[in-house]
Amino acid sequence: MPTVSYSIAAVAAVLVSMVSVFGGVIAYDPLRHIAEARTPADVVNWWPLLVYGPWLVASLSILRAAVHQRRAAHSWIVVLLFSLTAMLLCIAQAPRTFTDTAAAALPTVASLACFHQLVRLITLTRPPRRPTRGRRVPRSAVRPGHAATQPPGVHLPRQSSAGKRVL
Repeated sequence: MPTVSYSIAAVAAVLVSMVSVFGGVIAYDPLRHIAEARTPADVVNWWPLLVYGPWLVASLSILRAAVHQRRAAHSWIVVLLFSLTAMLLCIAQAPRTFTDTAAAALPTVASLACFHQLVRLITLTRPPRRPTRGRRVPRSAVRPGHAATQPPGVHLPRQSSAGKRVL
């Protein structure tokens, strides 16, 4: 069973990579066109890296956190912010029809959705760690004059006011 689970996660990782690269290739040209009028010609081809660089670094941070079963809220914010930036810049370059706007937004949305599913697969293939429990102090180790705390579900007999035990 673990082999099948890891195999599915590996296939998903390859597919997510393909969708993300293909989405980046599609979005590359609209992002480059935005920079043409405002950026020197020798830098224009590298300009889309300003959008996809932080996205990639934050994505790797999220993957690392998922493997180590940690949270990555800040990295998710970066991924969402730069996904939204890429999507809005691509939409700004698209013709003003519903189909063209949807086609401009689709690569970014598809990459984000696939990446989210990959992170979910990773977190499901690694069972959660059991929380470490504090060590219980034996009753004999409790200092005189201090109340002993009992573990949940353990009931000691109470004493009545006459000094007899009541169950």
